[in-house]
Amino acid sequence: MQLRYSDLTVEQLKEEMKQLKIQQQKAEQMGNFSEYQILERKRQLAKAYTINPDEFKPGATYEIKGDRTHVFTIDYLNGVFAWGYRSQGSEKGQELEALPISVLGRTTM
Repeated sequence: MQLRYSDLTVEQLKEEMKQLKIQQQKAEQMGNFSEYQILERKRQLAKAYTINPDEFKPGATYEIKGDRTHVFTIDYLNGVFAWGYRSQGSEKGQELEALPISVLGRTTM
């Protein structure tokens, strides 16, 4: 039976992230880009469970790691997911979306 990330300790999550990184490297070597991306998302999700959600504030705008063209403004938090809007320049996104808090960088304001 597979445990959910929310059931794991920080040490178990770190071990899971380590194993996912190894699998990513193998997928990259095999040229399997889609598997690499899936494993990266799993790793980001596992990492989110090692971060305190209280460090993120609704209404604040954050950089998105790996995306230099957009920022993300949090509307609300639900567990380790920040729900909000992705913006580019002064143009605010129209669709509410959820990002794991692990992909959010420093605040922009």
